[in-house]
Amino acid sequence: MVGAVVSGKIADRLGRRMVSWLLDAGRLLIGYGIGVLSYVVPVYIAEISPQNLRGAFTTVNQLMICVGVSVMWLIGTFFPWRTLALIGIIPCLLQVIGLFFIPESPRWLAKIGMWEDCESALHRLRGKNVKIFEEAAEIRDYTKTLHQLSETRVFDLFQPTYAKSLIVGVGLMVLQQLGGVNAIAFYVDSIFISAGFSSTIGSIAMVIVQVPFTLLGVLLMDISGRRPLLMVSAAGTCLGCFLTGISFLLQDLQVNNWFSPILALVGVLVFSGSFSLGMGGIPWVIMSEIFPINIKGSAGSLVTVVNWFGSWVVSYAFNFLMKWSSEGTFFMFASICCSTVLFVAKLVPETKGRTLEEIQASMNPLISN
Repeated sequence: MVGAVVSGKIADRLGRRMVSWLLDAGRLLIGYGIGVLSYVVPVYIAEISPQNLRGAFTTVNQLMICVGVSVMWLIGTFFPWRTLALIGIIPCLLQVIGLFFIPESPRWLAKIGMWEDCESALHRLRGKNVKIFEEAAEIRDYTKTLHQLSETRVFDLFQPTYAKSLIVGVGLMVLQQLGGVNAIAFYVDSIFISAGFSSTIGSIAMVIVQVPFTLLGVLLMDISGRRPLLMVSAAGTCLGCFLTGISFLLQDLQVNNWFSPILALVGVLVFSGSFSLGMGGIPWVIMSEIFPINIKGSAGSLVTVVNWFGSWVVSYAFNFLMKWSSEGTFFMFASICCSTVLFVAKLVPETKGRTLEEIQASMNPLISN
């Protein structure tokens, strides 16, 4: 807000170049905040939620992100980006205020030895009349086991003890990003224009599709389980990329020019809806479930860095790839999405209906032994 108030005077006194530096600083701070929140929020939600609702609660985070992005997409079709930046201050302030009213994670409190505060937080989360002794005992026993191990650094993660958790966590994040989601999200206007379709209509249609499919994913999360939803979602993104690639191929071959733009729209909508169904949120859910508390900080940082690094690579390379071959780019994304189905089928465990301690013990058997 301070920056907004003084922006005009700064521009007049210091020139436009200094304003660009302030803009870069603002973008840097936003990126830093998103990098922290993208890890902390799903982990916090997973650690406070009952096991039978943990998947749905964690995916609600992705639903809210989807709703927020969709609303800003729609507002952005009518208002300039400076107005969007000012509007973005409102939810940030609400979030800061809300932090004063939420309890600390019971599992984190147990990790640092604050057992009474751990039980107090569980009572606050579950209700005063709910018996929390069994859950508290399980947290206590597992935490005591982990206390026998030292707090890990990033390089300590690359041990056989944590191999399976690390492969699953990093693998899902890599495949999520290399499947092309942020390339499509960031360049959707240019994709539709290249395909000969209205970018405004296409963007609005994509927004309309994303929210209900994300909501459907929330509802199915703790019913169907993580693995089936992930495989259906990845298969759908594969189909969406394949259809978009076909549309560009038809355009290059000058075959059915009236059909090519429609096929591009269908492909992007199938991709967006399918991604919102599972691939958008479930990797973050599983990441928040599979790492023991003693490595959760280091592992979470690594996984989140991998995710955003993948996002940067794909976003940066997309324009070059499109110049190389538009259809080839989307066929490449389709092949990665197809490999995601195989990865999930072979390596990703089902975590539905299990406590965090049960999941982590099964993923890291050397610890439980």
